[in-house]
Amino acid sequence: MPIPFPFSAVVAQEEMKRSLLIAAIDPSIGGVLVFGDRGTGKSTAIRGLAALLPKMQAVDCTYNCDPDASDEALCADCREKRAKGTALKGRKVPVPVVDLPLGATEDRVIGALDLERALTKGEKAFEPGLLARAHRGFLYIDEVNLLEDHLVDSLLDVAASGENLVEREGLSVRHPARFVLVGSGNPEEGELRPQLQDRFGLSVEVKTPTDLPTRMKVVRLRDAFERDRTAFVQKWKAKDGKVRRLIEKGRALLPEVSVPDATLEAAGKLCIKLGTDGLRGELTLIRAARALAALQGDKEVTVDHLKEIATSALRHRLRRDPLDESGSTSRVERAVQELFGE
Repeated sequence: MPIPFPFSAVVAQEEMKRSLLIAAIDPSIGGVLVFGDRGTGKSTAIRGLAALLPKMQAVDCTYNCDPDASDEALCADCREKRAKGTALKGRKVPVPVVDLPLGATEDRVIGALDLERALTKGEKAFEPGLLARAHRGFLYIDEVNLLEDHLVDSLLDVAASGENLVEREGLSVRHPARFVLVGSGNPEEGELRPQLQDRFGLSVEVKTPTDLPTRMKVVRLRDAFERDRTAFVQKWKAKDGKVRRLIEKGRALLPEVSVPDATLEAAGKLCIKLGTDGLRGELTLIRAARALAALQGDKEVTVDHLKEIATSALRHRLRRDPLDESGSTSRVERAVQELFGE
């Protein structure tokens, strides 16, 4: 497995790095969509974060079930063991980070009949797919806007329910599939289906740095990494460790973070002003602001947290306004300024 570029060594792109950390602290936010120019560190940052995530407790089963989870969140095998009185023993395992390649078949993604066992033993058995492997982890899709429609439909169903239902070749299998969806892409190569775009909690726009010192630093660090990856990773190990501890502290603090009514009211006013569809925008905004507060060590969500995360949480939820030529980012920033000032 190739050595990933250290997350802490990624230069600039602060909104992207912050959004990925927020999603790592609270997976219920719904993942991160990163759109922008080629060669701006999108996949580099995502793979770098995956390498430093704290390990999780998991049962030794196909789906890495949480030994402390409720029966509803367990796979069929683990539920059966618990029903028989067998204790589910956990072990520390890395958080799964699964790549979903563009050319993947539907069988590979959602799972299918295990042909080898069917042919050699005459048994109907389920062969889990990428969604099963990604349970309790991250599912990463590069060039997500080029994903085939039938795979998008499968992802939408699973993202909505947290379960994957496979019914084919006489099989009927239901298994847990809760993961953080992370997608990246270049908008010049095609638009993302609105239904899938809405499933991402946060949306980030990345651009090529225009100032010379930043560009020089990016090139210098990347060149050093390519010349000696092991030494470069070792040099940044301490800073990556600091990021890992931030995630651990944020996760521990998250249940204690409160959201006052005044902050809820502010979030509602912002979403009403922007005309966002439904209440998913408000819910995501509050969850993201709470995770940001936990990341920063705060126990109460304030308007300042809302202002900091509002653009990432809402820019992809706005209706197109033919009378407003400004982009969605500018519209959110303008609304935040008008409501809350500096």
